[in-house]
Amino acid sequence: MEYKMKIAGLERALPLCPISDELQIGAFVIFGDVELTVACARELLKKAPDYDYLITAESKGIPLVYEMARQHKDSFWFLARKSAKLYMKDVLSVEVKSITTAAKQVLYLDGEHAAMMKGKRILIIDDVISTGESLHAIETLVEKAGGIVCGKMTILAEGDAQQRGDIIYLEKLPLFNKDGQPL
Repeated sequence: MEYKMKIAGLERALPLCPISDELQIGAFVIFGDVELTVACARELLKKAPDYDYLITAESKGIPLVYEMARQHKDSFWFLARKSAKLYMKDVLSVEVKSITTAAKQVLYLDGEHAAMMKGKRILIIDDVISTGESLHAIETLVEKAGGIVCGKMTILAEGDAQQRGDIIYLEKLPLFNKDGQPL
């Protein structure tokens, strides 16, 4: 089963994936889809508030935030990593539980990057926001670093995220029942 929709002016079919016996989600995978990545970055930038830096979690948001930074001519963007790397010093961390991940994860931010964020307007970017747990974790990292969250943007707002007034998004993505019908 799949769900067909228009995203940033482009038609795409999202495969439906069960997350429980009664609930399915539309799997939105931007990896490898250059046309969609470029179009979504362009459309999000049209809606973006003024910012100093972009940040995303180590996830499908990576190509999107890269393309947004490239189109906006930014010289740097931040990545909240899923594991601390040897080169990282004075690491900040926060725990997160996402709808698409079975176990709890931890996101890490390099101390040098945290210092760069201090007092700066940081725009959080993700590909899909559903429960908002990953978004909240990134927001916590930015605040721990002394950055100012100036906005939260995503390509798709899934389920209850569509009702949130603090998220800027391009399209709504419904949740689906076990028969593939939108809820």
